[in-house]
Amino acid sequence: MSNLAEMVRESAGRLVDPETGMTFKEMRLLEEIQEVAPGVVEVNFKPSSPICPIALKLAMDIRQAVLDIEGVSRVRVHCVGHRMQEKIDSLVNAEDQ
Repeated sequence: MSNLAEMVRESAGRLVDPETGMTFKEMRLLEEIQEVAPGVVEVNFKPSSPICPIALKLAMDIRQAVLDIEGVSRVRVHCVGHRMQEKIDSLVNAEDQ
């Protein structure tokens, strides 16, 4: 894992789920994090439930936390294991399309 990917994992891991009060790290929501090109990061996260009502908010929170990291120029967040994952991915990554 690159230094940038580790910084992303650390930063996004500190985000707090508003329903549980637990961090994303504690809930193990963050799956794969990769720096796919210099400054370009992809994050896969799995909400706690396949019907999590706040999955879009969680994805947007991850996106913003990652973009706030020095050295990140672009991020794509992928929701996995959710009933509406394709729609969530489309909305959260709309700026990249």
